[in-house]
Amino acid sequence: MQKLKWGIIGLGGIAHKFVKDLALVEGVELYAVASRSIEKADAFAQQYKAKKAYGSYEDLFKDEAVDIVYIATPHNSHKNLSIEALQAGKHVLCEKPLAVNRTQVEAMITTAQNEKRFLMEAFWSKFNPSIQAIFKLIENGEIGEVRYINADFCFLREVDEPHRLFNLDLAGGALLDVGVYPVFLAYSILGLPKAIVAGTNFASTGVDLQTAAIFNYPKAMANLMCGLRSTSNMVAKIYGTEGSIFIDARWHETQGFKIIKNGNVESKSYPTKGKGFTYEIEECKKCILKNEIESKVWSHQNSLDLISLTDKIREQIGLKYPFE
Repeated sequence: MQKLKWGIIGLGGIAHKFVKDLALVEGVELYAVASRSIEKADAFAQQYKAKKAYGSYEDLFKDEAVDIVYIATPHNSHKNLSIEALQAGKHVLCEKPLAVNRTQVEAMITTAQNEKRFLMEAFWSKFNPSIQAIFKLIENGEIGEVRYINADFCFLREVDEPHRLFNLDLAGGALLDVGVYPVFLAYSILGLPKAIVAGTNFASTGVDLQTAAIFNYPKAMANLMCGLRSTSNMVAKIYGTEGSIFIDARWHETQGFKIIKNGNVESKSYPTKGKGFTYEIEECKKCILKNEIESKVWSHQNSLDLISLTDKIREQIGLKYPFE
């Protein structure tokens, strides 16, 4: 079979990391890249040896040779660009969060179903070997019943109004950029909570600088935090009735974890191939070869659940974007 030809749109920092991992996966190739600046697209294409460079996203979508598009643009554009790509006959891997709210995600999924094209949220942590192993251990009762999760994702970034993180029109802020990771962990282990309590500190630009949420379950709680006001140690902690699991920093891209039981600490190591994007790339290839429009590992329903949780947090803290 011919190699799966990838197109990349949005050529920022994460796209650079992604294409380096793309080069490590067999049966795929970087074929085309696009930016709103043809100069930027040309430079990116030259650096990573892409065959085509475009000065508009639409031109890349029109390229019949492109099989799948990786969308790494700001959150507010995910819905429209994904739908446009799907309607142009492309499969889509779209950066997290898949969109800004549930209504947008529903529209994207409906389009994928109508066009019979693969669509997946690029939630790379779900495919991380250590996190996969942790979920399996929990499922097998290694630490008993999970009763408490503590997870955060915080880094220090001084308010810089022109930056996308502080731009309300681009759906900037801590929650959708990094807060989705702690939410993902609690959801993946404990499911949907029965209640959420959340609070935030806002920037002068209107985005959330620091957001915390407590997820309340019938027999468990999760304490989740994200922010741009300080750096956290990024060790996620999962406490069960018979033991605990501490996920090594930075936990969302971890290379290992510790199991603590009866005073004993056992370290496990699962080094990633490349940065760790390789696994979601492999998943896309596998699903497309099977003519599937969604992944069983991170499904459309998973994306709907995740965005519903961030919608509820935003409702609690009174965060609404101008375009909603």
